Amino acid sequence: MNLLSVIKIGGNIIDDEQKLNTFLKDFSQVQGKKILVHGGGKLATRMAEQLGIQQQMVDGRRITDAETLKVVTMVYAGYINKNIVAQLQSHNCNAIGVTGADANLIPAKKRQHPSIDYGFVGDVESSMLDVGSWKAILDNGFVPVVAPLTHNGEGQLLNTNADTIAQEIATALGHHYQVQLIYSFEKSGVLTNTNDEGTVINKLDPAYYGELRQKGLIFAGMIPKLDNAFAALDKGVQKVIIGKAEALHQLLSGSAGTTIVNE
Repeated sequence: MNLLSVIKIGGNIIDDEQKLNTFLKDFSQVQGKKILVHGGGKLATRMAEQLGIQQQMVDGRRITDAETLKVVTMVYAGYINKNIVAQLQSHNCNAIGVTGADANLIPAKKRQHPSIDYGFVGDVESSMLDVGSWKAILDNGFVPVVAPLTHNGEGQLLNTNADTIAQEIATALGHHYQVQLIYSFEKSGVLTNTNDEGTVINKLDPAYYGELRQKGLIFAGMIPKLDNAFAALDKGVQKVIIGKAEALHQLLSGSAGTTIVNE
């Protein structure tokens, strides 16, 4: 079975031109089939402020009204996505920029919440994710670069969490490829002390995760990412790796970051 690496890159790298260039050079050298999923929330926030569009956040999640949706579409699917694609082309990596609306790759529905209206925010319709189109892109030698936007099938774009998109793609393709899911961000991995980069947990399984949570040694902001990771492993992903984007090759070789397994 062919190896497929689904790699999610955080906004801290996108905001730093030098770090982004280095990361994309490293990414272009990753062997086998690969998919890059990116965020870009900080740049979208700055752009919205420059345009006088007030931004609302609830528990760290963006409320996406109609004007904000225009901004995130321009920033995510426009500038950030095409800049990444152009950089990868310069490294002989045949990238193709997509959103969830392109080729019906990621159908979603508007998020329903009992008390909060998140606006045009989407939750992925896992069962409707178009595996055939993903396979066609990958098997023809293209490298998809995915902006965090989905659609509802009725002409409406939806802003969607990039971590979740990476997990949904990885799990959907887990029956067709040997998939590893990599969350690359600003920390060196899952830490027992968020202020000490030397406290990386090299390997994490469900039992150890439960123990660390019980002792309060998992930073609250990391819990959703880890819950996503274990959900992906339950659905066919081989392994999940979390760590620093600058150490991409070491993450893939297992010599850096946190490798999450289901054993």
